Amino acid sequence: MKKKFVQGFAISAMTAALAACGGGGDGDDAAATGSVSVGMADAPIDNVDEVNITVTGVVLKPAGGDKITFEFDEPKSLNLLDLQNGNVASLIEDEEVPAGEYNWIRLMLSDNPDDLNVMIGDAIYTLEVPSGSQTGLKLNTGFTVPAGGDAAFTIDFDVRKSLVEPVGNSADYFLKPSLRLIDNIEVGTLTGTVDSSTIIQTECADSQTYAGAVYVYNGTDVTPDDLGSANEPLVVVPVNEDVNEPGTYTYTNSFIAEGDYTVSYTCDMDELTDDNGEPLDEDLNFIDTQNTSVTAGETTTVNFVGS
Repeated sequence: MKKKFVQGFAISAMTAALAACGGGGDGDDAAATGSVSVGMADAPIDNVDEVNITVTGVVLKPAGGDKITFEFDEPKSLNLLDLQNGNVASLIEDEEVPAGEYNWIRLMLSDNPDDLNVMIGDAIYTLEVPSGSQTGLKLNTGFTVPAGGDAAFTIDFDVRKSLVEPVGNSADYFLKPSLRLIDNIEVGTLTGTVDSSTIIQTECADSQTYAGAVYVYNGTDVTPDDLGSANEPLVVVPVNEDVNEPGTYTYTNSFIAEGDYTVSYTCDMDELTDDNGEPLDEDLNFIDTQNTSVTAGETTTVNFVGS
């Protein structure tokens, strides 16, 4: 991997070696740097089979310095739907960088149109980033790399919110990314089951093909609403039938920040956009709503048992 410090900022290899050996004076050189790792995961989605992108590098922006660019020796071709239920693609790992505050992070994408596409069944659809692949996917989220320490983050790529089907445009789909930068030491897992009697009840008209989803909202006692509303969820987690236990329905999201949440189940299909590609505000039938708390490093279970 090539690391490039814009305008010539560099860390001396000799200084780094001395620091690793405990030499080099009073240790100020070692304290001036830390290591950073960045991976990528996907909040689950259920209405497409593949969303393929190719990442060519990562750019970090220190608050008080020039951009740091990591260019991959080999581009990373990723199907975002493979990055669910705790699966993470490593982008950069244990890279030495200046310690301190950072303003943002950007994923650089391939400028080859064939490296971006959506698959539904056997059909391949074109995918375009409206801002352009050279601009990449930017997260305006600050983070800190501790002096002499390690920082590890996961970019949670919410494809359900990001994928837009425009009308009258050159591409079949737009990728307007909804990204969250998550500190790996601050997240837990939210999981559970949905009782089959809840899924097959008469309110769920699509229950034969769609098992519904669990909507997760920041805070407690939130009145649930759909994507595109003024009170849209943090994340929507699909409910799927367990292939090993037919009749058992489960959901999992492995990157929920520690905190209090409202979780609600619906079997209604949330249509994201209208015929003009504009967000839809729909009235979904939320069958069961509960409060819960997620603790970092632990698994929280919320089951929907029906009435």
